[in-house]
Amino acid sequence: MKVSYNWIRQFITVPESIEEHTALLTSLGLEVEGIEKFESVKGGLQGIVVGHVLECVQHPNADKLKLTKVNIGTETVQIVCGAPNVAAGQKVPVATIGTTLYTAAGEAWKIKKGKIRGEESHGMICAEDELNIGTSHDGIMVLDESLSPGTQFNEVINIENDYTIEIGLTPNRSDAMSHLGVARDLRAGLAIDGDLLEFITPSVSSFHVDNRSHRVDIEIDKPELAPRYCGVTLTGLTIKDSPEWIQNRLKAIGIAPKNNVVDITNYVMHELGQPLHAFDLGTIEGNQIVVKTLPAGTKFITLDEVEHELHEEDLMICDGVKPLCIAGVYGGLNSGVKKATNSIFLESAYFNPVSVRKTAKRHGFNTDASFRFERGIDPNITEYALKRAAILIIETAGGEISSDITDVYSQKIEDQQVFLPFSKVNSLIGQEIPKEEIKSILRTLDINVNNVTESGLGLTIPAYRNDVTRPADVIEEILRVYGYDRIGTSDKLNASIAKSSRLANHKLQDLVAQQLAGQGFYEMMLIVLPLINTVPLQSKYRQKTKCAC
Repeated sequence: MKVSYNWIRQFITVPESIEEHTALLTSLGLEVEGIEKFESVKGGLQGIVVGHVLECVQHPNADKLKLTKVNIGTETVQIVCGAPNVAAGQKVPVATIGTTLYTAAGEAWKIKKGKIRGEESHGMICAEDELNIGTSHDGIMVLDESLSPGTQFNEVINIENDYTIEIGLTPNRSDAMSHLGVARDLRAGLAIDGDLLEFITPSVSSFHVDNRSHRVDIEIDKPELAPRYCGVTLTGLTIKDSPEWIQNRLKAIGIAPKNNVVDITNYVMHELGQPLHAFDLGTIEGNQIVVKTLPAGTKFITLDEVEHELHEEDLMICDGVKPLCIAGVYGGLNSGVKKATNSIFLESAYFNPVSVRKTAKRHGFNTDASFRFERGIDPNITEYALKRAAILIIETAGGEISSDITDVYSQKIEDQQVFLPFSKVNSLIGQEIPKEEIKSILRTLDINVNNVTESGLGLTIPAYRNDVTRPADVIEEILRVYGYDRIGTSDKLNASIAKSSRLANHKLQDLVAQQLAGQGFYEMMLIVLPLINTVPLQSKYRQKTKCAC
């Protein structure tokens, strides 16, 4: 799983310290397998400066080329330019000699001194697409005339520098399948040193219903497979590119931006861990959403234009007439958001993990949504995530919220209640941890301490921690935050070797070897090769000796 370091730091305000924080994440059980520097523009526009075109004349040997004199701050250079809009007096971005530029596919190429149709050229005046900051190639970029020649272009254009962190997430840590979850763990780890940071979550207080003209009814036929389902309608939208800050966050974790609505559903999923799906409202017939299964063999075409035969246990999102989406797995081809879409029905739900896992495996899918649903997401974040996405969509696509949120929560998923005996904590860990420190660690993990007695703690485990159900699980949580390296080790070597006449010599030797190897010893094998009268050594003279040292 990939996460953005800058994104994590939106939840907790800490100075940049990538090595320290990734080491701490690993010690907390979120093993960091790799760190890669991310730049919103590959290369960071190094070597690009603001130039002032002092002179622009026709190239003597080419009708479509111009010969320019450009002040780049440190000197004035001659550059051959083929852009139709280049003119004297302009401020322009110039790639100087030695600068490395990158194609849209990420391939590097270097600016070199050269001759073009007999005239020397010492650099290149750039268009947007040549710098990977836009798609236009109609002509060179013309900059604000107030800029000074020689100014570094990356000071003019906002370049975001970030780190992409690759985490080897274990299947039980479904709570960490988001930036919120990773930030929550990092905050708990930092709190051990006494620095309990404020946890900053996105506000949804600005959510409000503009009108109620497009309500969509929701019917759940299989509540055991869809315990919670929320939806809201948004109208009057304009589908276009997402703002740069959203695109940068998605690019940092390897997701290619598509459009504002789809990007925001992906953004909120990776931010909060709640998958969302946007349906084109114009494709929903009967003004109704029905969550149900369909007869075996029913044909359904997914977004990748592949036709699937449904299994009778596949949970489907349908309208009053037809299927729209494989619940929690993959959307349908005809109900997705397109450029012409102006109204959507936005879904946020909690689906049964086992059902999603079986359906995804049955059809060979491994989507970001199914990855989260089949491991178990937070059932109590459903409505909050829906509001968060709706606010962002309205901010970036315009439009109105045209219905109340419909929240069908027929089978409430309760928080787990656990009693934690202090004696069990000490016996499993092997040393005593102060009771106040235990309570402090639990609070940083959002585990509520309901009551405290001489013998232990009565705890409420949040529903999103579906892997914490027993006292042993809670002790593991305490220990990973407290720090395994803070637990002392014994100087004694305790081993039990059975005394039996049936214990063959080689078995005894193996047991001793295992015990020694476990204590850090190395096993060596010596091969003695004697020379006898210069006759070639025969196999019968080889002697093997094992020793531990």
